[in-house]
This record gives sequence, C-alpha cells and structure tokens, in this order.
Amino acid sequence: MKEVKFSLVFRDMWQSAGKYQPRVDQLLKVAPAIIRMGCFDRVETNGGGFEQVNLLYGENPNKSVREWTKPFHQAGIQTHMLDRALNALRMSPCPKDLRKLFYKVKKAQGTDITRIFCGLNDPRNVIPSIRYAKEAGMIAQASLSITHSPIHTVEYYVDLAKKFIDAGADEICLKDMAGIGRPVSLGKIVEGIKAYKKNIVIQYHSHAGPGFCMASILEVAKAGCDYIDTGMSPLSWGTGHADIITVQEMLKDAGFKVKEINMEAYMEARTLIQEMYDDFLGYYIPAQNHINNALLVKPGLPGGMMGSLMTDLEDNLKSLNKWKQKNGQPELTTDQLLVKLFDEVAYVWPKVGYPCLVTPFSQYVKNLALMNVIQMEKGKERWSMIADNIWDMILGKSGQLPGPVAPELVALAKEQGRQFETGDPQNYYPDDLEDYRKKMLAQGWSTGQDDEELFEYSMHPSQYEAYKSGKAKADFEKDLAERKAKKNAPAAGVAELPKTIKVSVNGQTYEVNIAYGNEAPAATSAGAQAPVATGEGEDILAPLEGKFYRTKDAQEQAIQIGQEVKAGDTLGYIEAMKTYNAIRADFDGILTAVTVNSGDSVEEDDVIMKVLRK
Repeated sequence: MKEVKFSLVFRDMWQSAGKYQPRVDQLLKVAPAIIRMGCFDRVETNGGGFEQVNLLYGENPNKSVREWTKPFHQAGIQTHMLDRALNALRMSPCPKDLRKLFYKVKKAQGTDITRIFCGLNDPRNVIPSIRYAKEAGMIAQASLSITHSPIHTVEYYVDLAKKFIDAGADEICLKDMAGIGRPVSLGKIVEGIKAYKKNIVIQYHSHAGPGFCMASILEVAKAGCDYIDTGMSPLSWGTGHADIITVQEMLKDAGFKVKEINMEAYMEARTLIQEMYDDFLGYYIPAQNHINNALLVKPGLPGGMMGSLMTDLEDNLKSLNKWKQKNGQPELTTDQLLVKLFDEVAYVWPKVGYPCLVTPFSQYVKNLALMNVIQMEKGKERWSMIADNIWDMILGKSGQLPGPVAPELVALAKEQGRQFETGDPQNYYPDDLEDYRKKMLAQGWSTGQDDEELFEYSMHPSQYEAYKSGKAKADFEKDLAERKAKKNAPAAGVAELPKTIKVSVNGQTYEVNIAYGNEAPAATSAGAQAPVATGEGEDILAPLEGKFYRTKDAQEQAIQIGQEVKAGDTLGYIEAMKTYNAIRADFDGILTAVTVNSGDSVEEDDVIMKVLRK
C-alpha cells in the first residue's frame, strides 16, 4: 500500500483568494491548530507574493517568516516556499548576487524547501537556482509549469524533468497553477519521471477552479506521486485548492495509506481562518473567487493570479466606465469585461509564444489582453500599450519562449527599434546588491540579521521604501477604511461616511483623508509630503490607473525638475497589475513640475507632470 503525504499550501490559499496575507500574530495563532490536525507533513509558509504584500500593509516580512516557520520545525513538519527562479520573489528578473543571497536568507529564516519555477520552463533560469538553493542548504524542488497547448505535451514535460534531475534537483513538482492539466496526461508525466528516476520525490500542486483537480490528484497518485498540495475551508475550492478532507477521503477509498485528520483541530483552524477573513482580509476577496468556473479552461489563467485579478478588475472597470460616461457610451458590467478579457487572453497567448500562464507571465499576458480590451473599447488599436517588461518577455530577455512570436508583434518590435535576444537571460541584469547596501548606509538603515533587510530592499525597492517611511501602512489603512465604510454604511444606516482616519506609523500619527467615488480628497494634514507646485508647460497624463513611481530600480535616476527631456525619454512609471508601465515624453522639452508623489495612487488622465515644450 503506497503512502501519499499532504501539504497545506497556506500561503497560496490566501493569494489565490485575494490580495493580502495574514499578519504575523494571526499566523502564530493558527499554527498550533494546523499542527494538531496531524495530517500534514509539509506546510507552505512563504514565497511568491507573500513577502511583498506584507510590505504593502506595513509589516516586516522577515520577522513574519522567522516566527511563522518556527512552530512547524518544532513539530517536525517541513516548510516550503514558492520561488520564481530568475525573478526570485518579484515580478521582474533579479541580478545573480541577489538570487544567491535569497537562498541564504530563506534558509536562515527557517524555510526548508524552495519550489523553483519558470513560466517559460527555461532550464537556463531554473538550473542556477537549483545550484544556489543547494549551496545554501535548502531542498531544491524544480517545477514543471503545467499548461495545455500544442507545444506542452507529455514528452515535453518528461524531458524537462530529466534535465532538472540531471542538474541536481532533489525533487520535482508538477505545478498545475491553473488546474487545466488534463488528468490522464498528468498521470503519464508522473509515470515518465518515475521511470527515469524511481526514487525522485514528486509533489503535485493544482488549483480547483476549472474542475479537473480531483481527477488529476487521483491519476498522479496512481502513477506514484508522493505529496499532494491541499487547501482547507473556508479557502478551498473556487480559485483555490481542493479541500484536505475530500482529497484524504478519496485517496483512502482508492487504497492509499494516508494520515487521519483531527477534525476538532480542523474546525479550530477553520474558525481562526474565518476570523482573519472577517478582520480585514475578506475585504480583498471577491465573491467570485469562491466559485469554480469552467470558463477558466479556455484562458488557462492561474488560481494564484485570479485572487488579485478580480480586485484589479474592479478598478479597471471603474476607470473604463468613467471614460464611457464622458463619451456617452453604455457602461460595461463586470461579467461583460471578464468575458472580453478571457476571450482576448485566448487570442493573445499564442501570439506571444505560449508562455505558461504563471507569474509573472500570466500577469503579462493578462495585462496585455486587458490593455488591448480597454484600448479597443476606446476605439484604439490592439497592441497600442505594451509595458516594457512585457516587451522583455516577447523579446527573449526573460528566457526562451516555447513557441514563435506572431509576425505582427515582430513587425511592431522592429518599428519601435526593439531587438530580439537569444543570450542567457541573467546577463541582462547586472549585480546591484552593493548599490542597495550603500543606499541603506546613507539612510541609516540596518541591513538586518543575515542581511535579510538588504535582501528585502533589493528585492522590492519601491515597496520597501514605502514600508520604511510609513506610507505603505497609511495607504493600506486608508483603503481598508474606505472598503469598510462602503460595505457597512448601508446596513448601519449611516448618513455620512467618515472623511478622515488617524493612522499611527513608527510612533508618528498621521491624519489621512478619505475620498469616495469621484470625489477629490482634501489636503492631508501634518505628516504627509506635499506634491511639487505646478509649473508651466503641457500636462502629462496618467495613461492608466495605478501607482506612480519616478523610478523602478536602483540603477535608474529620476528626471529632475528643470532637466531637459527628449521625445521617447522615460519620465516615470505607473505600476498597475504588478507591472511597471513607462510614461514616455511625446516631445522635447523641460520638466517643470511633478504634481504627485512617488508611490501615490493615480487615476487614468490625472495630471502627473508638466513639460514645457521646446
């Protein structure tokens, strides 16, 4: 009787549901109940978006990871994390020195296993991470990013697994991030890998959304899979994962040896998760994400992205409908926009060479599709707004695409003077840790235990600066207050919604003004940074809704007021849907004003700068 073991993907449960993760005090409260459930040999504690979103609401992720992994170690349960290979924990590629530090920090913080994946399945991105992880003392689990296309066959995946095993991978994960792997084919992939190396550990990860996952779990278990990732109520099914109770019962009935579940502990953990949901996390979990949806089979979008997608879509729909109101056009509903988006993803995906739809490439394809939809709704051309990091994927700077790029995009790249690349992706991203170390020294910031604060700053520069200044927490508290007021006011019969809240950050109290709908917020009181006064020149408008940043990394110098700019120069960025969209000058001139602060939220067509035409 073969034993199948279980992992609780606690991090991914939250990321697949919505936007944020629990606070460290909440994590420590639920850990004992998860341990007492007695059915888990592994728990996914961190990685992927976990640490970045902690920064967004003002919590130190390094403290969170160290404290959260500790109780599982004491109980003999392995911890694992999600790792984006060339991109490590972020959306964009990392320099080699940062990638090496990454594994040293995570091992020191208490993470046992790193699940390394590349959405292009490019061995040049994965194999160095296998080596760096093992050098740091971690278990290197190399992933096959699963999707369904004419290119991604059983043979394709078995050959890829062989390359990873030959390169020293300790384990293989079938990362079925969209849950669209076909059950029988997944079983054949496991069989092929076990035939190549009988004792290699294989873990299967699937999302529930499209509906294949239970059949897939049974097929991979029959083929010899060792570990199955599961979720638990109230964050199972929908865009999340199959519930541990159902999976355990199915495999027990099929004759596998599985651990029993302490149901009293299950109910305690379930109650604590619901308390986290009710506290603040539920305000960022759209109701649609609780529902399984066969429409996801066609676009193949991953569960981990669907969590944030529905929240992002609300903002994009609001912005688009505002434009439609101005131009006398009928507004779209959420469902109408969602169907248009899914159809456009299915159209775009083959055009950009069939990258596996997993972070960051799922966001790139989805963002490209959404920009196409929005631009075409406004009567503009398809492909009229492509972010630089999406171009990097198309051009080969992120790795080799599985399929060819469509002729129209090749022609557009040529028209814009862009070059296709075939070299090792790592070569395009030079080391920069020492630059960040110098910046921290200049600010008087500690690089932290095991250089973990240096790692965090280098990995997420803009978010880390917002965390250190207190802006991240203030922005989060303001947004949460707006969501709570909007949800609770009708039921409570409140005549007037609050206009201000007070937020304490690092001992400093800030009064934050709240705006609703199309209102403009009042000027913020003491503690806020005032934008630069408006100068002469032509308005530079935000091309879409998001957060405005002057630069996106340490290598870049912000254009200063009074500095000359040339047509095509990058003036700044709008970070939207996890990608940085460059704002470029349309003409030669002089920058005379920056009317919003770096990190501020802006809406489409907001004035963000002024340039005096020469």
